[in-house]
Amino acid sequence: MTAFSLNPEQSAWCAELRTLADERLRPLAEKGEPGRVNRPLVEALGQLGLLDRLFAGEGQGEPGKLSASHAPHASHAPRGTSGALGLCLLRESLAYACTEAETALALQGLGAHPVAAYGSVRQREQWLAPARAGNAVAAFALSEPGAGSDAAALALSAAPDGPSSWRLTGEKCWISNAPEADFYTVFARTTPGAGARGVTAFLVPADRAGLTGTPLDMLSPHPIGALAFDGVTVTGDDVLGEPDRGFRVAMTTLNRFRPSVGAFAVGMAGAALDATLAHTAQRDAFGGKLKDLQAVAHQVAEMATRTEAARLMVHAAAAAYDRGEPDIAQRAAMAKLLATETAQYVVDAAVQLHGARALQRGHLLEHLYREVRAPRIYEGASEVQRTIIAKELYAARSAAPDTREPREEPSV
Repeated sequence: MTAFSLNPEQSAWCAELRTLADERLRPLAEKGEPGRVNRPLVEALGQLGLLDRLFAGEGQGEPGKLSASHAPHASHAPRGTSGALGLCLLRESLAYACTEAETALALQGLGAHPVAAYGSVRQREQWLAPARAGNAVAAFALSEPGAGSDAAALALSAAPDGPSSWRLTGEKCWISNAPEADFYTVFARTTPGAGARGVTAFLVPADRAGLTGTPLDMLSPHPIGALAFDGVTVTGDDVLGEPDRGFRVAMTTLNRFRPSVGAFAVGMAGAALDATLAHTAQRDAFGGKLKDLQAVAHQVAEMATRTEAARLMVHAAAAAYDRGEPDIAQRAAMAKLLATETAQYVVDAAVQLHGARALQRGHLLEHLYREVRAPRIYEGASEVQRTIIAKELYAARSAAPDTREPREEPSV
């Protein structure tokens, strides 16, 4: 298997996931309330073994399979579906059939991955196990009112309060699953003036004294809120990783999930494309079918080409992550950038080709149109991804020896 093709077993697994999402998860999603955590949906993701796949090789449990006792359509996942590539296939498949299920899964992974990767045995036993089971909702609390994509500019203060204790004071904003999560991975400044080197990651239970939250009314239907820290006490037992090394925790988590944000986008683009193929093939227009108009056919061809290009780049970035290649930051940024921008284009084009019906509340494309906008901003906006890509390109150029032969200057 290469990064550019899936074997029949993997393709069958993706189809199985789409069926599972459509038959088992979508009904739960439809019963949920926009802007609120859908706990029955999260619990179903845990019961079906899908949350386990977020932490394959980390923490406890048996990753790599769906729970056959709860999922009649599920079976053992094929080889090559673990790690970052497996996460991408999982997110793309769920997004195609049920964006709410995909988002619930991704947010659980984003919030709990630092615990799986950097947590102590006690932290993993207390919080990772219920998170994997879908019984505890996790959240990743990085963004602030004045520090969104610039994670090194975090202002949430962690003031020393003893030899191994701090008090958190400040705000977090645009935090998915807030304020309803059961625990938060919180990034706070323990060393003022140290930039990225003075940030520490903490595991903060939602019931910790001094922590409050409010929901935000956002375009995206999943829950997003703000958090206020009024002298919240944290100790060395709450640290994830090491003090002043929290920026590494944040970037490791984001680098793992950024390619799969692209997979989420590709899944939405694929759903919009298939809906457009079905609509244009049956819609009567100007004495024929809509697909017979060259302008329409060429638009659909462009949508399909861009979607496939984004899918290939996402798979390549994920495979590079799994191989441990050194340029994952650049690859992940490229994958997220291309996939999210592509999905925006494809969904918008699909709405245009469907006409007014796509603007009706409850239509698939009306739903996707609201869902597709946010991924171009969260986990690093498109402009931030371009900055990362350019920085990595110039760094690689500076590090590489110049082996070019000197050119002979033209005579005058």
